[in-house]
Amino acid sequence: MQEGQRGSMKVVIAPDSFKGSLSALAVATSIERGIHRVDANIQTHLVPMADGGEGTVAALVAAAGGEIITRRVTGPLGESVEGYFGILADGETGIIEMAAASGLPLVPHHLRNPLVTTTYGTGELIKAALDSGAKQLIIGIGGSATNDGGAGMATALGIKFLDKSGQELPLGGGNLHLLQSVDLSGLDPRILSTDIRIACDVINPLCGPKGASAVYGPQKGATSEMVEILDNNLNHYADLVEKSTGKQVKHIPGAGAAGGLGAGLLAFLNAKLQPGVEIVLTAANMDVLLRDADLVITGEGQTDRQTLFGKAPAGVAEVARRHGVPIVCISGSLALGAEELYNQGFAGLFSITEGPISLDEAMNEAAQLLERAAERVIRLYLTGRKRG
Repeated sequence: MQEGQRGSMKVVIAPDSFKGSLSALAVATSIERGIHRVDANIQTHLVPMADGGEGTVAALVAAAGGEIITRRVTGPLGESVEGYFGILADGETGIIEMAAASGLPLVPHHLRNPLVTTTYGTGELIKAALDSGAKQLIIGIGGSATNDGGAGMATALGIKFLDKSGQELPLGGGNLHLLQSVDLSGLDPRILSTDIRIACDVINPLCGPKGASAVYGPQKGATSEMVEILDNNLNHYADLVEKSTGKQVKHIPGAGAAGGLGAGLLAFLNAKLQPGVEIVLTAANMDVLLRDADLVITGEGQTDRQTLFGKAPAGVAEVARRHGVPIVCISGSLALGAEELYNQGFAGLFSITEGPISLDEAMNEAAQLLERAAERVIRLYLTGRKRG
């Protein structure tokens, strides 16, 4: 949390990132600059938000203090990438963003193939966090390039997935049909004494028409034929997982997140699913921050009906509503269904665009556009406050 100059008015700035353009902290800083162009004495509190995807590590470290640590790990295609994780100020809470090791942006468009991508690097990040002293883990599982049910992650932590000959399977969701048994004996023993929470913003099951393969496979490069293969493979995998662990994960809401990584974490690491935005709100102590706030400003890259389902602005709005604090949302764009947010307590919805503009221009100029939009919002708010 960062704090601006103190004054008689307090504004809490709690946006998500603008994906592909600005981090949540950069968004909050731009909004703060716009506010202080109107009145430099307005007290501002910057609380970068996330919902389990990109920016979760940075948001939690910003909210609760700590450090971000980099490590070379295995990328989605088996290549070496520079991943990272956070250790909060308590020295015992590790924050992992699976996208840092197994994320879709790490795979060039022409190489995207969820039959071969792996979560192995995510398992390496988990091990690295444990090596750094973490006793509890928060794992954000948004933005994946994978569809392997978390088998790669579990392999990195010592679990063996064996074929009918007793040989370990090659990595990747395309090989799960070969699975005949799961050997849990090599699992890192520290896992058993580690409290693990999954920061997740989707409720998809592992398999079926709303499952990991059908809903998210195409954006990872899957053809319709691949989707069918992957879904059948995850069905088979889930049956073998249940046989080896006694845990039925196929139909659990959220098990299909990150290509089934949710299922793997639930089955092998005894993790618990929790909306990512709730985790960040708690770490940021948002309830306390809003007790004496005059206004909350949140935001995200695009606001639409999906914002209502576990996205950061909706989570912030819920806390604001409890405290009777007005909240506005400044977004890169407003799409169909955004107006439904008014029923959830939003006082106003604003887009940063000022006229006809291309997507590239909007993304490149987002910081300046945000600053000017925030200035307009705060001028409008102050005018209403004076009249009141």
